[in-house]
Amino acid sequence: MPTLSPGLRPPADGPGPAEPRTCSRPGHRTGGPAEPRAGRLRRAAARLTPDDRAVLWLYLLTRISLWITAHFARWLFPARPGAREAAPVLAPFQRWDANHYLHIARDGYFPAGTGPWTSGWDNREAFFPGYPFLLRAVHTVVPDWTAAGLLISFLAGAVAVLALARIARAYLPEDTAGRRTAVFFLLSPCAVFLAAGYTEALFLAFALPAWLAALRHRWAWAGVLTALATTVRVSGLFLAAAIALFFVLSAREKRDRRAAGWTLLPALPPAAYSWYLHACTGDWMAWKHAQERGWYRTFHTPWEAWANTWKGAFGHTQTTGYALMFQAELVAMLVGLALVAVLLHRRRRPEALYVALSLWALGTSYWYTSIPRATLLWWPLWIGLAALSLRRPWFRAAYLSVAAPVTTLVALTFLTGRWAG
Repeated sequence: MPTLSPGLRPPADGPGPAEPRTCSRPGHRTGGPAEPRAGRLRRAAARLTPDDRAVLWLYLLTRISLWITAHFARWLFPARPGAREAAPVLAPFQRWDANHYLHIARDGYFPAGTGPWTSGWDNREAFFPGYPFLLRAVHTVVPDWTAAGLLISFLAGAVAVLALARIARAYLPEDTAGRRTAVFFLLSPCAVFLAAGYTEALFLAFALPAWLAALRHRWAWAGVLTALATTVRVSGLFLAAAIALFFVLSAREKRDRRAAGWTLLPALPPAAYSWYLHACTGDWMAWKHAQERGWYRTFHTPWEAWANTWKGAFGHTQTTGYALMFQAELVAMLVGLALVAVLLHRRRRPEALYVALSLWALGTSYWYTSIPRATLLWWPLWIGLAALSLRRPWFRAAYLSVAAPVTTLVALTFLTGRWAG
């Protein structure tokens, strides 16, 4: 497993957020900019370093590659045997959880009095409101729901990969560290979810700049961005815990210690969402109970979860496609445990806490679900792999030779409507 350089050097510039709000039927706020938009875009572009531009160019190329894959998938793998016409252009991306987000954005959480008490309920309250709110806002400009979701992920993914590259440059002294980390991240096995109408890209667009702000001791920015991340996924609370620990370990000056209140800000959006769900359902933990009903996320000990997942992977109780996904869950859990061990060995306690909390949440259900997809959120993993490849040049070629086919197969699995984590 890779290790990280112990030294930090602050990157050049910082993040800036946009704040959504919680309500029963997603909406948005508008406001006029203080200066012409074209002028702001020119200023932002001028702040990009050559390495930033190289990372964004790599991001664009991988998006084009994925769109080409989606185009051929709808022709080669039609939904009905013997089909004479391909599915609509954007149909491959509207799968699984993307439909839940669409329904929330379009209809709200409890339309026409429906809810957990309704037969056939889809348990949509399991999904946090940040992404659906933004989806509804973008839909006012982009009429097609799928296109609106893809636009959110495209722009958020660009912010995320740029922030990841800057974090990598803060940890690693080599000039190519940012680009190298972006390669490992963008060609990770579950990279397709960064492009689909899922929450990974938007969460990282808040979480990674929040971590970057924490590295610079900009605690107000870190608190605000982490609070935005908690509107998108419960993983934002894990990030909040990591930043709070980082604050405790690194706040030396009195001025820094006075900023402690910002580390509590991320608790407010989940509390507000729980209050809203209680008002509608009478249940303070409605989102968790929805997870339990819909995705078998009732509490089980880690060894029970491992045993149940192992049975699904190798016990011939599932079809081959699902069995393969369960095998991927087991591998991802082992990777996560190894990552935590390496981070603790390198005394990267805040990052170790973040990954460990994620593993605990995902590893104490009836069986593992979506751990491979969660690896996208473990930025220390991608930086660590880049660090290893800088010390062992052969590792990059070895990784790409394995990751390229796996990434393509996972993308095809998702784009053709099969379960891909």
